[in-house]
Amino acid sequence: MYILLAIIAFGILIAVHELGHFVAAKAFDVKVVEFSIGMGPRLFKRQKGETLYSLRALPLGGSCVMEGEDEEVDDPRSFTAQKPWKRFIILFAGSFMNFVLGAVVVFFLVLQLKGFVGTTITDLSDDFPSFGDGRLEVGDTIVAINGERLYYSEDFSTFMSLYGSGPVDITVVRNGEKITFKNAPLYRRPFVENGQTVMRYGITFNLIEPTFAAKVRFAGYQTMNFVRLIRISLGQLISGQAGIRDLSGPVGIVSVVNEMGQSTEMTVREKLLNIAYFFSFIAVNLAVFNLLPIPALDGGRILSMFLILIAERISRKKVSPKYEGYFHAAGFILLMGLALFVLINDVLKIVGNG
Repeated sequence: MYILLAIIAFGILIAVHELGHFVAAKAFDVKVVEFSIGMGPRLFKRQKGETLYSLRALPLGGSCVMEGEDEEVDDPRSFTAQKPWKRFIILFAGSFMNFVLGAVVVFFLVLQLKGFVGTTITDLSDDFPSFGDGRLEVGDTIVAINGERLYYSEDFSTFMSLYGSGPVDITVVRNGEKITFKNAPLYRRPFVENGQTVMRYGITFNLIEPTFAAKVRFAGYQTMNFVRLIRISLGQLISGQAGIRDLSGPVGIVSVVNEMGQSTEMTVREKLLNIAYFFSFIAVNLAVFNLLPIPALDGGRILSMFLILIAERISRKKVSPKYEGYFHAAGFILLMGLALFVLINDVLKIVGNG
């Protein structure tokens, strides 16, 4: 059931993305040749007016094929015949729709929360350590770890997990003044709670009343924090802290959803809420990823569009759209190669864990 749920969710993400392109294209009276969900052979198709609507076998992609998208045609309604700002909006609309979908899902999930936890310290364990040049105190608000801004206690947990293998720089606000403790040796330590040993830092943070305004702020923050986490992940890939084998595609994501569904520690309602939260992150991830300046992606098309405009201004000659088409076709082949690698990697992970 959860595998099917994940596949349906993927279909929704793809449909929403392509719908963004489709609606923007129709709004500017651009001719849409085909609007399809999925890849591979067609399972269903229907011609309505000038547009062919189709559902394809593999729920791994989709397309909104516009007239003259990668070639110059003698049609004033073709994509390449439109002004640059219109083409930008059409290309940007897919990612925008995915971002909005992720934000809406997060908002409805946040409405159910009974409260939030901030980063102002309300209690410290009796044996909480000093840092050599100072010590955290009750009333301090932790605002950054290694330069990364904190807003809620979840941020503290996230960045301590990320940087906590060694001393960290902790910035706090105390009586309106910022204080930074350099190389603070802050680690999890065993604490006995209700007869059980748990690993904690020995810090208790303030509770935030769940007013409607607080929920709106938290939902907006959470959505934007997804973008920050994606930025950090990309930085780790570039720096080598994470490798290409750490990437996961649709198969890996479906596997994660299935693991959530098989958990015996959560109710069905809790599982569904966690899966919805996970897919809100995937929706924002998809929005950001598609805007990266990579050939064949929307971001690559936006970048190449502006580079061509600059080249035409300098050379005073029109660049044929077919060259841009060649560029994106080569990028698409490389992207499919990466997708195949990630697919094989996901399968090997599943087989290895099995």
